[in-house]
Amino acid sequence: MKRTVFFVSESTGITAETLGHSLLSQFDSVDFTQVYMPYINTAARAHALCERMQEAADRDRARPILFTTMLNQEIADILKGGHCFYQELFEVFVEPLSAELGVPPSRKAGLSHAITKPGMYTKRIDAINFAMANDDGVRPDNFVHADVVLVGVSRSGKTPTCLYLSMHFGLRAANYPITEEDFARGELPREVWQARKKMFGLTIDPQRLKMIREERRPGSEYASLIRCQHDIREAHNMFKRLEVPVLNTTNQSIEEISAQILRGVKTPLNT
Repeated sequence: MKRTVFFVSESTGITAETLGHSLLSQFDSVDFTQVYMPYINTAARAHALCERMQEAADRDRARPILFTTMLNQEIADILKGGHCFYQELFEVFVEPLSAELGVPPSRKAGLSHAITKPGMYTKRIDAINFAMANDDGVRPDNFVHADVVLVGVSRSGKTPTCLYLSMHFGLRAANYPITEEDFARGELPREVWQARKKMFGLTIDPQRLKMIREERRPGSEYASLIRCQHDIREAHNMFKRLEVPVLNTTNQSIEEISAQILRGVKTPLNT
Protein backbone atom coordinates (compact mmCIF):
# COMPACT_ATOMS: atom_id res chain seq x y z
CA MET A 1 0.00 0.00 0.00
CA LYS A 2 1.26 3.47 -0.90
CA ARG A 3 -0.03 6.70 0.61
CA THR A 4 1.17 10.28 0.34
CA VAL A 5 1.40 12.24 3.60
CA PHE A 6 1.61 16.04 3.83
CA PHE A 7 2.95 17.76 6.96
CA VAL A 8 1.40 21.22 6.82
CA SER A 9 1.58 24.36 8.93
CA GLU A 10 1.22 28.10 8.62
CA SER A 11 4.57 28.30 10.44
CA THR A 12 7.63 26.01 10.47
CA GLY A 13 5.69 22.73 10.51
CA ILE A 14 8.11 21.13 12.98
CA THR A 15 5.33 20.11 15.37
CA ALA A 16 3.15 18.60 12.63
CA GLU A 17 6.10 16.68 11.23
CA THR A 18 7.26 15.38 14.61
CA LEU A 19 3.83 14.23 15.77
CA GLY A 20 2.94 12.91 12.34
CA HIS A 21 6.10 10.81 12.13
CA SER A 22 5.34 9.31 15.53
CA LEU A 23 1.87 8.28 14.38
CA LEU A 24 3.07 6.88 11.05
CA SER A 25 5.70 4.75 12.78
CA GLN A 26 2.86 2.52 14.02
CA PHE A 27 2.03 1.51 10.43
CA ASP A 28 5.27 0.09 9.05
CA SER A 29 3.46 -2.05 6.46
CA VAL A 30 2.49 1.07 4.50
CA ASP A 31 4.85 2.80 2.06
CA PHE A 32 4.48 6.50 2.88
CA THR A 33 5.63 9.27 0.56
CA GLN A 34 6.19 12.20 2.93
CA VAL A 35 5.91 15.83 1.83
CA TYR A 36 6.93 18.72 4.11
CA MET A 37 4.85 21.87 3.51
CA PRO A 38 5.61 24.74 5.94
CA TYR A 39 4.33 28.31 5.69
CA ILE A 40 0.95 27.59 4.10
CA ASN A 41 -0.24 30.96 5.36
CA THR A 42 -2.22 32.42 2.47
CA ALA A 43 -5.36 31.31 0.63
CA ALA A 44 -3.38 31.07 -2.63
CA ARG A 45 -0.89 28.65 -1.09
CA ALA A 46 -3.69 26.61 0.43
CA HIS A 47 -5.44 26.28 -2.95
CA ALA A 48 -2.14 25.30 -4.59
CA LEU A 49 -1.67 22.61 -1.96
CA CYS A 50 -5.17 21.30 -2.66
CA GLU A 51 -4.13 20.83 -6.29
CA ARG A 52 -1.05 18.85 -5.16
CA MET A 53 -3.23 16.71 -2.93
CA GLN A 54 -5.52 15.90 -5.84
CA GLU A 55 -2.52 14.90 -7.95
CA ALA A 56 -1.33 12.61 -5.14
CA ALA A 57 -4.81 11.08 -4.84
CA ASP A 58 -4.91 10.36 -8.58
CA ARG A 59 -1.43 8.85 -8.49
CA ASP A 60 -1.93 6.68 -5.39
CA ARG A 61 -5.60 5.95 -6.04
CA ALA A 62 -6.19 6.90 -2.43
CA ARG A 63 -6.65 10.28 -0.80
CA PRO A 64 -3.51 11.66 0.85
CA ILE A 65 -3.19 12.12 4.59
CA LEU A 66 -2.69 15.66 5.85
CA PHE A 67 -1.20 16.29 9.30
CA THR A 68 -1.48 19.93 10.26
CA THR A 69 -1.27 22.39 13.13
CA MET A 70 -3.33 25.02 11.34
CA LEU A 71 -4.67 27.76 13.61
CA ASN A 72 -5.93 30.00 10.79
CA GLN A 73 -9.54 28.89 10.31
CA GLU A 74 -9.90 30.32 6.79
CA ILE A 75 -6.93 28.35 5.50
CA ALA A 76 -7.99 25.28 7.48
CA ASP A 77 -11.41 25.35 5.77
CA ILE A 78 -9.75 25.49 2.33
CA LEU A 79 -7.58 22.48 3.12
CA LYS A 80 -10.49 20.52 4.60
CA GLY A 81 -12.30 21.08 1.31
CA GLY A 82 -9.48 19.41 -0.57
CA HIS A 83 -9.33 15.71 -1.37
CA CYS A 84 -7.52 14.47 1.76
CA PHE A 85 -7.85 12.80 5.14
CA TYR A 86 -7.47 15.92 7.30
CA GLN A 87 -5.86 15.53 10.74
CA GLU A 88 -5.67 18.71 12.83
CA LEU A 89 -3.23 17.71 15.57
CA PHE A 90 -3.96 20.64 17.89
CA GLU A 91 -7.74 20.09 17.97
CA VAL A 92 -7.36 16.92 20.01
CA PHE A 93 -5.54 18.73 22.81
CA VAL A 94 -6.05 22.50 22.76
CA GLU A 95 -9.80 22.77 23.36
CA PRO A 96 -9.94 20.25 26.26
CA LEU A 97 -6.88 21.90 27.81
CA SER A 98 -8.48 25.33 27.41
CA ALA A 99 -11.62 24.09 29.16
CA GLU A 100 -9.57 22.68 32.03
CA LEU A 101 -7.51 25.86 32.46
CA GLY A 102 -10.42 28.23 31.95
CA VAL A 103 -8.27 30.28 29.58
CA PRO A 104 -8.72 30.58 25.79
CA PRO A 105 -5.74 29.59 23.59
CA SER A 106 -3.78 32.41 21.95
CA ARG A 107 -4.02 30.75 18.51
CA LYS A 108 -0.70 32.28 17.52
CA ALA A 109 1.50 30.21 15.21
CA GLY A 110 5.09 29.26 15.96
CA LEU A 111 5.04 29.79 19.72
CA SER A 112 6.32 26.29 20.55
CA HIS A 113 9.59 27.05 18.75
CA ALA A 114 9.97 30.69 19.77
CA ILE A 115 12.66 31.80 22.19
CA THR A 116 10.31 32.36 25.12
CA LYS A 117 12.94 31.69 27.79
CA PRO A 118 16.17 33.52 26.86
CA GLY A 119 17.96 32.03 29.88
CA MET A 120 17.24 28.48 28.77
CA TYR A 121 18.20 29.35 25.19
CA THR A 122 21.58 30.65 26.38
CA LYS A 123 22.04 27.55 28.53
CA ARG A 124 21.48 25.28 25.55
CA ILE A 125 23.89 27.21 23.34
CA ASP A 126 26.55 27.00 26.07
CA ALA A 127 25.86 23.28 26.46
CA ILE A 128 26.21 22.68 22.71
CA ASN A 129 29.53 24.53 22.68
CA PHE A 130 30.67 22.47 25.68
CA ALA A 131 29.70 19.19 24.00
CA MET A 132 31.58 20.08 20.83
CA ALA A 133 34.65 21.28 22.69
CA ASN A 134 34.75 18.16 24.85
CA ASP A 135 33.97 15.53 22.26
CA ASP A 136 36.02 12.35 21.89
CA GLY A 137 38.05 12.89 25.05
CA VAL A 138 39.79 16.03 23.77
CA ARG A 139 39.77 17.79 27.17
CA PRO A 140 39.33 15.28 30.02
CA ASP A 141 40.48 18.00 32.41
CA ASN A 142 37.15 19.73 31.62
CA PHE A 143 35.09 16.74 32.74
CA VAL A 144 34.88 18.26 36.20
CA HIS A 145 32.56 20.89 34.67
CA ALA A 146 30.35 18.36 32.85
CA ASP A 147 26.85 17.33 33.90
CA VAL A 148 27.17 13.99 32.12
CA VAL A 149 30.17 11.98 30.90
CA LEU A 150 29.64 9.16 28.42
CA VAL A 151 32.30 6.49 28.08
CA GLY A 152 32.48 3.67 25.56
CA VAL A 153 34.43 2.13 22.73
CA SER A 154 34.75 3.88 19.39
CA ARG A 155 31.46 4.13 17.42
CA SER A 156 29.17 3.15 20.28
CA GLY A 157 27.00 6.30 20.00
CA LYS A 158 28.67 8.72 22.42
CA THR A 159 28.87 11.86 20.26
CA PRO A 160 25.29 11.98 18.91
CA THR A 161 23.90 11.28 22.37
CA CYS A 162 25.96 14.11 23.88
CA LEU A 163 24.78 16.54 21.22
CA TYR A 164 21.16 15.51 21.72
CA LEU A 165 21.41 16.03 25.49
CA SER A 166 22.96 19.46 25.01
CA MET A 167 20.57 20.67 22.31
CA HIS A 168 17.33 19.47 23.88
CA PHE A 169 18.05 19.65 27.61
CA GLY A 170 20.91 22.10 28.07
CA LEU A 171 23.16 19.46 29.66
CA ARG A 172 26.92 19.88 29.46
CA ALA A 173 27.76 16.46 28.07
CA ALA A 174 31.29 15.21 27.43
CA ASN A 175 32.48 11.84 26.19
CA TYR A 176 35.59 9.70 26.23
CA PRO A 177 36.47 6.86 23.82
CA ILE A 178 38.16 3.92 25.57
CA THR A 179 41.37 3.20 23.67
CA GLU A 180 43.73 0.24 23.32
CA GLU A 181 46.12 2.08 25.64
CA ASP A 182 43.41 2.23 28.29
CA PHE A 183 42.76 -1.48 27.92
CA ALA A 184 46.49 -2.21 28.21
CA ARG A 185 46.73 -0.16 31.42
CA GLY A 186 43.49 -1.56 32.74
CA GLU A 187 42.25 1.86 33.77
CA LEU A 188 41.11 5.23 32.47
CA PRO A 189 43.04 8.51 32.77
CA ARG A 190 42.77 10.11 36.21
CA GLU A 191 40.51 12.99 35.07
CA VAL A 192 38.07 10.54 33.49
CA TRP A 193 38.09 8.23 36.50
CA GLN A 194 37.32 11.14 38.82
CA ALA A 195 34.15 11.89 36.83
CA ARG A 196 32.68 8.42 37.43
CA LYS A 197 29.84 9.72 39.65
CA LYS A 198 28.30 11.43 36.62
CA MET A 199 29.41 8.77 34.14
CA PHE A 200 27.40 6.39 31.97
CA GLY A 201 28.93 3.53 30.01
CA LEU A 202 27.64 2.87 26.50
CA THR A 203 27.83 -0.62 25.06
CA ILE A 204 26.70 -2.19 21.79
CA ASP A 205 26.35 -5.62 20.23
CA PRO A 206 29.68 -6.65 18.60
CA GLN A 207 27.98 -7.58 15.31
CA ARG A 208 26.31 -4.18 15.13
CA LEU A 209 29.58 -2.47 16.04
CA LYS A 210 31.33 -4.36 13.25
CA MET A 211 28.78 -3.07 10.70
CA ILE A 212 29.23 0.53 11.87
CA ARG A 213 33.02 0.34 11.86
CA GLU A 214 33.04 -1.27 8.42
CA GLU A 215 31.37 1.86 7.04
CA ARG A 216 34.22 3.95 8.41
CA ARG A 217 37.19 1.63 7.73
CA PRO A 218 36.11 -1.27 5.50
CA GLY A 219 38.22 -4.41 5.74
CA SER A 220 40.35 -3.09 8.59
CA GLU A 221 41.42 -4.88 11.75
CA TYR A 222 39.61 -2.08 13.62
CA ALA A 223 36.33 -3.27 12.07
CA SER A 224 36.91 -7.01 12.48
CA LEU A 225 34.46 -9.00 14.60
CA ILE A 226 37.29 -10.29 16.80
CA ARG A 227 38.41 -6.74 17.56
CA CYS A 228 34.84 -5.60 18.24
CA GLN A 229 34.22 -8.51 20.60
CA HIS A 230 37.48 -7.77 22.41
CA ASP A 231 36.72 -4.06 22.78
CA ILE A 232 33.20 -4.64 24.11
CA ARG A 233 34.36 -7.31 26.56
CA GLU A 234 37.16 -5.15 27.94
CA ALA A 235 34.88 -2.12 28.15
CA HIS A 236 32.37 -4.13 30.22
CA ASN A 237 35.14 -5.14 32.61
CA MET A 238 36.09 -1.50 32.97
CA PHE A 239 32.49 -0.40 33.58
CA LYS A 240 32.21 -3.02 36.29
CA ARG A 241 35.29 -1.67 38.05
CA LEU A 242 33.98 1.88 37.72
CA GLU A 243 30.56 0.81 39.04
CA VAL A 244 28.75 3.00 36.51
CA PRO A 245 25.35 2.46 34.83
CA VAL A 246 25.65 0.73 31.45
CA LEU A 247 23.27 1.48 28.56
CA ASN A 248 23.02 -0.66 25.44
CA THR A 249 22.73 1.38 22.23
CA THR A 250 22.24 -1.56 19.86
CA ASN A 251 18.48 -1.33 19.37
CA GLN A 252 17.68 1.96 21.06
CA SER A 253 17.35 5.40 19.55
CA ILE A 254 19.27 8.43 20.78
CA GLU A 255 16.03 9.68 22.33
CA GLU A 256 15.57 6.45 24.30
CA ILE A 257 19.17 6.40 25.50
CA SER A 258 18.92 10.06 26.50
CA ALA A 259 15.71 9.41 28.45
CA GLN A 260 17.52 6.79 30.53
CA ILE A 261 20.41 9.16 31.16
CA LEU A 262 18.01 11.92 32.24
CA ARG A 263 16.46 9.61 34.80
CA GLY A 264 19.87 8.91 36.27
CA VAL A 265 21.47 12.34 36.06
CA LYS A 266 21.91 14.19 39.35
CA THR A 267 21.91 17.76 37.96
CA PRO A 268 18.49 19.51 38.18
CA LEU A 269 17.11 20.50 34.78
CA ASN A 270 15.51 23.91 34.34
CA THR A 271 13.65 23.05 31.16
